[in-house]
Amino acid sequence: MNPIKVLTRLRPKMLGKIFLIGLRNPWFVLPTFKATQQSMKISTEHYGRKHHKNGPANAFRHALWNFIIAKKCQRWSNDQTKILAWTKQITDWHEEAFPNSELAKAMDLHNNHVGRNLFEMYSDKTITGIVNHIKEMASNSTFIQSKSDLSTLKNQLAHITKLS
Repeated sequence: MNPIKVLTRLRPKMLGKIFLIGLRNPWFVLPTFKATQQSMKISTEHYGRKHHKNGPANAFRHALWNFIIAKKCQRWSNDQTKILAWTKQITDWHEEAFPNSELAKAMDLHNNHVGRNLFEMYSDKTITGIVNHIKEMASNSTFIQSKSDLSTLKNQLAHITKLS
């Protein structure tokens, strides 16, 4: 992941927004960047390029990404509420900055939320320790065809393509 290449794809409004988000919590910026790299690396190790599609592997990546962001930010703060608010803010920003279809965006936001819930429940687990748990969740991920399908899936991962 080349951060310069990613930033050049952003509209000026989104660049300004991420700059302001980072200014409010500067100590979380580097851990978030490292978490993003690590979640991409782990996802590729387990699923190859399938995590770039909208199947179970993508659900895995989004949940893992949120867990790792929170876990890495935990080194800088003991305030779990603040950590989870940051994680939500940064991953919500990502969904806004790099638009998807409405259903794909809803699915990503849902899977991000599941990852944050996992951190709330298992903040004491290591990243290595949570990977197999999320992988199991991904293998049981639910195929959805509309946003309304998400309302019944509390702590379950969701996907919109039938790729494994």
